Amino acid sequence: MKQIAHIEGMTCEGCVASVEHAIAQLPNVHLVSANLKTGTVEVHYQQSFDVNEIEAVLPLKYALVEDITTAPSKAKQLYPLGLIFLFLIGGTLIIHYPTFVIRDVLPNFMGLFFVTFSFFKYLDLRGFQSSFRRYDPLAKAIPFYAWLYPFLELSLGVLLLIRLELQLALWLTVAVLGITTIGVVKSLLSKKEIECACLGSVLKLPMTEATLIENALMIAMAVWMLL
Repeated sequence: MKQIAHIEGMTCEGCVASVEHAIAQLPNVHLVSANLKTGTVEVHYQQSFDVNEIEAVLPLKYALVEDITTAPSKAKQLYPLGLIFLFLIGGTLIIHYPTFVIRDVLPNFMGLFFVTFSFFKYLDLRGFQSSFRRYDPLAKAIPFYAWLYPFLELSLGVLLLIRLELQLALWLTVAVLGITTIGVVKSLLSKKEIECACLGSVLKLPMTEATLIENALMIAMAVWMLL
């Protein structure tokens, strides 16, 4: 038989191992599988089992979520992404105030986008690489690409901001984000619960249509400037 419990406080693979080890000590439990991204623990047992028994064996850092509705909503999870976009748009508009020439505005917005998003990836490079390889086709085939990606993203941001090798930066933007978008589409179609790595692993975002729209807009802006 199987029971699913929602656990608060898991923030890394070490937490997952700690929670699994604690729950595995319970009588009649023969298999435990914790999911860091969904905050759930799948418990397989042989006889009658009360999910509340989990709370008694969990280390103090973790807590059993009895009401599933207390788990963060998708809107709440996407709030950091929306806030970052709001600041990027506001910052770009302030830079160009009071005149707005689209061909000057777009490179600055795209440059700020890449620099900002790369920053979050640098906070936990290993965590980013692990999440990114789950859906990016090139990172799956060539693991080194997952390590290289934050550096590539930062370089694109700098090139766009200082207008150095602009054509090359735009073509790379289309190629890099195009590959990632293929992986995003496949993940959304499979309906698997995958964490988006766009803000690294520190700010945990679910893979949603917002990620697809974000990539599509950046690709569209790059293509428009290339035409």
